[in-house]
Amino acid sequence: MGASAGGVEALRALVGGLPPDYPGAVLVVLHVPRDAPSALPMILSRSGPLPAAVAEDGERLQRGRVYVARNGHHLLLLDGHLRLTRGPAENGHRPAIDPLFRSVARAAGPRAIGVVLSGSRDDGAAGLAAIAARGGTTIVQDPADALTPWMPRAALERVTADHVLPAAKLGGLLAGITAMDLFEQPEPGPDPLLDAEVAMSQLGPVTTDAFAPPAGFGCPSCGGGLFEIADQPIPRYRCRVGHAWSPESLLDEQVIAVEGALWMALRALEEKSALSRRLAGARGAVHARRFEEQAAEAEGAAAAIRRFIETLGSTADLEDAVKPRAVGSGPAFDVR
Repeated sequence: MGASAGGVEALRALVGGLPPDYPGAVLVVLHVPRDAPSALPMILSRSGPLPAAVAEDGERLQRGRVYVARNGHHLLLLDGHLRLTRGPAENGHRPAIDPLFRSVARAAGPRAIGVVLSGSRDDGAAGLAAIAARGGTTIVQDPADALTPWMPRAALERVTADHVLPAAKLGGLLAGITAMDLFEQPEPGPDPLLDAEVAMSQLGPVTTDAFAPPAGFGCPSCGGGLFEIADQPIPRYRCRVGHAWSPESLLDEQVIAVEGALWMALRALEEKSALSRRLAGARGAVHARRFEEQAAEAEGAAAAIRRFIETLGSTADLEDAVKPRAVGSGPAFDVR
């Protein structure tokens, strides 16, 4: 199961509907700050009949248990055991949902069940597609029931989910699915990309350029070049060392980077203005005018940058704020 903003409420409702004799194991990734202690195991233990605990590296998977990913570590399922790794972040998160889902898809095939709950951005969508491709069952919380509907919506754009229900009904649904006999299905064939991405999550020596062409973008995490993984219908991006981004998450991080650069430029202009005015007051009248003009220019540019920062977050505003001008009519771009 994967959740982010609003996910605690959804997880509480879900585990509250699981039976005490639930025959499966539940692995949970919730996006939390890396340096914040998590009370989620205690919350889930109190919300339902199954014991919940933070996953331990190397622990053997047991039925009837809820395992919660540890802060700052990906949670993976490998050879029937839980693995905690400090592999590359995905969509800016560690733990991230996609690495867990991929490892479960690879380990369990048609016995895997992936559940995407309330959250922002779109982590979990690509991993849910991996579960579907390996014959597993896909479940998405009804976006209308989610406190933050973006993750469920992104999952539904990527995958035709087997079930879409409110969180309060998902526990009973899981109980019914696991009680059913699993029809014989052919074993999924080898998937080199899935194998490579699971290996990356556990810090294996695999580089993205071995199986993906360059995308022409930079990685927000490390600055390296990104490579495009041509998942259908939406591509994904990974850098050489494994940081992974969906298009939406990459765009969000680029906006953050642009804003950071603008704040740095604003700080430099403010300092230039202050220094110019100080020099104008300390020098003779011959030089004072030149320094006053430099200060005024810096202050004008700083005011323009402030207005530009205000437009960040709205594509329409950005398009209105930056308009190309004809050659010879002044600056190439007009910041209004």
